[in-house]
Amino acid sequence: MMGHSHAVSGAMLYAAAAPILPPLLLHTHLKPADILLGTVLAAGAALLPDLDHHDGTIANFLGPVSKALCRFVAWISGGHRHATHSLLFVALMGGGSWAGVHYLGRWFTLGLTFFLLAMAIKALRIHLPGEGHTTWLSVVGLSTVGTFVMDQWMPSAPGWLPYAVGLGTLAHLLGDSLTKMGAPWLWPHKQRYEIVLIKRSGNDMETKVLVPIMSVATVALLLFSTVGPTVLG
Repeated sequence: MMGHSHAVSGAMLYAAAAPILPPLLLHTHLKPADILLGTVLAAGAALLPDLDHHDGTIANFLGPVSKALCRFVAWISGGHRHATHSLLFVALMGGGSWAGVHYLGRWFTLGLTFFLLAMAIKALRIHLPGEGHTTWLSVVGLSTVGTFVMDQWMPSAPGWLPYAVGLGTLAHLLGDSLTKMGAPWLWPHKQRYEIVLIKRSGNDMETKVLVPIMSVATVALLLFSTVGPTVLG
């Protein structure tokens, strides 16, 4: 599955879960701004498992820094679609985000926001075209501005941020399980699980069917969860 598709799937999963999970687990209802911000960051989080792929969509999202990071993650995780494509990784990302937000404070939150936003911008191609330094510098610039704007709207310790990270990461596993390679959900158990709908990354099923459906669903879910309650109220 392509990076753009993963990003859209992460956004859709968070937008769908936002009216449900926080009331159940946090005993609170998210504000419209929290839902919108979380949807954007979940799109970036959906690229996290591909930090094990030095040639993937996000390998160059921060230039040489991200390139080196991806090579390191690939080395420690066993290569592409191994440890980072498992439920253990989802738990580590969600749990680590929760710990960082609650114990490391605002600087961790803003740093994570910048990182996720940069991945979302890269995956959704909201930057200058190309793969050179001009492109990744534009990603850095846009992410910096976006993080500053989000800082104005984001609570001091956003309880929804770990859910955005966890759900985005989970969406990636779901997407890769629609391909022939599948995903090792129960790693270190090596069996891969798949229901093959996408026989080749970037084919018509992915780009002309699944992505448009997920895009429309995300917009509809956001309208329902942000505009709908205001209108109904």
